[in-house]
Amino acid sequence: MTATLPVTPAVDRDGTPHYRMFIDGEWVDSATSIPVINPATEEVVVTVATADTGHVDAAVAAAKRVHESGVWRNTPQSERAAVIDRVIASLAARMDELAVLSARETGMPVRVAGAIGVGFPIVHLGHYAELARTYEFERSGPVTGQVLSASFIRKEPVGVCAGIVPWNFPALIAVWKSIPALAAGNTVVLKTDEKTPIFALELGAILRDAGLPDGAYNVVVGDGPTIGGHLVKHPDVRLVSFTGSTATGRQVMADASATVKRVVLELGGKGPNIVLDDADLDAAVDGSIYAFLLHAGQACESGTRLLLPASIHDEFVARLIERLKTLRIGSPLDPATDIGAVMNKTQHERILGYIEKGKAEGATLVHGGGVPTGEGFDKGFWVVPTVFTGVTNDMTIAREEIFGPVLSVLKYDTVEEAIAIANDTEYGLSAAVWSRDNQRALEVARQIEAGSVWVNDFHNISQYLPFGGYKQSGTGRELGPDALGEFTQDKGITVDLSGDVSRRAYGLVLGTPPSAE
Repeated sequence: MTATLPVTPAVDRDGTPHYRMFIDGEWVDSATSIPVINPATEEVVVTVATADTGHVDAAVAAAKRVHESGVWRNTPQSERAAVIDRVIASLAARMDELAVLSARETGMPVRVAGAIGVGFPIVHLGHYAELARTYEFERSGPVTGQVLSASFIRKEPVGVCAGIVPWNFPALIAVWKSIPALAAGNTVVLKTDEKTPIFALELGAILRDAGLPDGAYNVVVGDGPTIGGHLVKHPDVRLVSFTGSTATGRQVMADASATVKRVVLELGGKGPNIVLDDADLDAAVDGSIYAFLLHAGQACESGTRLLLPASIHDEFVARLIERLKTLRIGSPLDPATDIGAVMNKTQHERILGYIEKGKAEGATLVHGGGVPTGEGFDKGFWVVPTVFTGVTNDMTIAREEIFGPVLSVLKYDTVEEAIAIANDTEYGLSAAVWSRDNQRALEVARQIEAGSVWVNDFHNISQYLPFGGYKQSGTGRELGPDALGEFTQDKGITVDLSGDVSRRAYGLVLGTPPSAE
């Protein structure tokens, strides 16, 4: 079953496709719209209707109505899983088309957009479908108490769940926010970033065609402070799942506290990538480049702090630079492209500002540091992969999340020093250790304060393992066997089996029962 492209029948005067929002199973336009810009060309890809607070209220009302009706939460697990199976089939049939759309709206190379931007969501959907079938929503508890009683533990849907999706991996994170919530029987209002709304809106049509009830999945498009803030504060929203910066995550947590909402936060990172002195240098060099350059460094779990032992520092950096020179920067739609554009002008200027700060604070620029020149780079937002050596962990480029293709190389003398440097950060999302000795690497990995630690790899996010952060990198977990658990609430039920009133504790309040006459 394949959904058709949900573009409105009308087009803008210049012929640009126009997307509407998806609310209560219908396409909803608004008085305001915004262009979605191709970061590589600055051309308009589509326009999209943007929400006001009334649209948010309508989406939440639809989701609440569906939840309270029970039409979705009471659907058998096997039928919920079957809906997800049909979504997988639709996405797989349109994978190439969606990869191109993703590349055009994000600047992500089409190879990455196909494998991670669209491919990963399909793989993860398969995991959620299996969880939907097998998750234990009710189990028996012990027979307990002075009074004979049986107990049951139920995991019930929370209700209306709000998902707030960032611009860097919009398809993957839209799936993470919506599908496990739906698999657990909840309803969803997704607030997608206005710069990258296409997949979340496409998913609305696909879910509707797959059999999801109208109103169970809704998409509004708008800015964070107004539209996102209104959604987070809405009294009928019971859970908020947010991916974005740590600063915004703090605000989400504060806004949610007024109504004591459940909050799942996946926030920033400053991933340490520790190379031990016995590492396979060829593998570690390529892996370290992949760690900081996937999607031009615009991934929260990027390995942006490379920790090298003094004994191999110079050789490793020389190999790294030579390997970087072989990479191709260019059009995201060219399958040969390795590095695409960064997201927008604001992001571009932010990254270049960090590069200048690195130089000003005394780090040594050994590669990159500016924008590429030549044919194809007169428009768009480009940054050459940039490497600094001589970085100390107190420098701004080692402390703050740059969210761009910038690598800080830090030198260490002992493994204990490397571990201390790695943990000396407010973040704790990801890390890696490189060594030919797996046991040695594991001993280091166990001491790193991060939610995901890879040995001899990076960005190896598995649907079977929990993903989330320590410290200020977030709360809660996505993926893994308990992915649905974040979207459920526990209920204990106790059933008296004795029928013996005299053995109960009622006398604590009622005193001695009157004698029968």
